[in-house]
Amino acid sequence: MENLLILAQLVVAVSVVYVWTFRFHNVLKEFKQFGLSDLTRNFIGAIKISLATLLCVGIWHPSFVLIPSILMGLLMIGAQYFHFKISNPFIKHLPSLILLVLSAFITYSSI
Repeated sequence: MENLLILAQLVVAVSVVYVWTFRFHNVLKEFKQFGLSDLTRNFIGAIKISLATLLCVGIWHPSFVLIPSILMGLLMIGAQYFHFKISNPFIKHLPSLILLVLSAFITYSSI
């Protein structure tokens, strides 16, 4: 179970960092579709990368995992809301939905 928890933490962390660095052009497009400001986008990006870093640190220091996993889950719920708001097809919902499920698993396992 512990290995599965570590794998989930790594998947969430690496996915978030990958999207917000190497796929940033998609982030720009999506936030424009959502009607959110550049300041909001940058704030969300900084929070997500910080939480991803804490999830990685949590591999060695488990006390750092609970709060970041809860907050990451809340951000993924927000992502789901905005995907529904603009009526995106399900395939666009899938990445944040998977990260939401993984965040919930991490939270549950950390309690």
